[in-house]
Amino acid sequence: MAQPHQRPSGFEKGQRHFLADRRSGGAIGRMSEQQGAPEQLAAGKSQGGAGATYKVVLFEFENFQGSKAEFSAECQDVLEKGLQKVASVIVECGPWVAYDRHGFTGEQFILEKGQYPRWDTWTNSQNSYSLLSLKPLKLDSADHKIHLFENPGFTGRKLEIIDDDVPSLWGHGFQDRVASVKALNGTWVGYMYPGYRGRQFIFELGDFKHWNDWHAPVPQIQSVRRVRDMQWHKTGCFSAVDPAPAPTPDPDPAPAPPVPSTKGGSS
Repeated sequence: MAQPHQRPSGFEKGQRHFLADRRSGGAIGRMSEQQGAPEQLAAGKSQGGAGATYKVVLFEFENFQGSKAEFSAECQDVLEKGLQKVASVIVECGPWVAYDRHGFTGEQFILEKGQYPRWDTWTNSQNSYSLLSLKPLKLDSADHKIHLFENPGFTGRKLEIIDDDVPSLWGHGFQDRVASVKALNGTWVGYMYPGYRGRQFIFELGDFKHWNDWHAPVPQIQSVRRVRDMQWHKTGCFSAVDPAPAPTPDPDPAPAPPVPSTKGGSS
């Protein structure tokens, strides 16, 4: 997924474990992340709690220019707020899920806390350039657990993911065919391609017996990650790893050694 401008800092990767179970002809992947107590406990109210607050600002033009509209609750048609289109977004309190059609239908876009100066910072599927409806995305837990199944009705090979993000299902011994899903804890977003790229699919707590249940055109998911907020996870939301900072110059450098004289001596 294209990296939003000024996203929160990246999170630490936890320890990963992979277990293979060939008794049923399938493979079970298990990834776990060690979390400290401060990260597991909510500071105040969680984003998904009864008193949660949400705020997003939509702008008509790129780079936060033109007319704008603020939202703190779901909206089935953002154009009714006086906008002709949506070309940039600032999420002050989130996360949100946006759609390219009215009435919470069509392609989905996950919007976590941060700034999105143009459309390709919230999607790289290039199938849609519209954002016409949106709603807050409630998070039920600080913990995350999801089961991915090869066939509809929770049958076939299964991949279990616990408190981790998986940039490639193939890299963990699982194929790209995902036809049913059980979201047991937390909220997740799946992508059609590796590296969190392509069309996005939101998995809130519940069972999805068929790929039509998450409005996918085909049973294909190749990467999946957690949706996290700043209350449950103090290290922040999903973010690409920032490049290493350039070294700072020494404020008090040592003096350079004297240069040897180049004059020839007397004969």
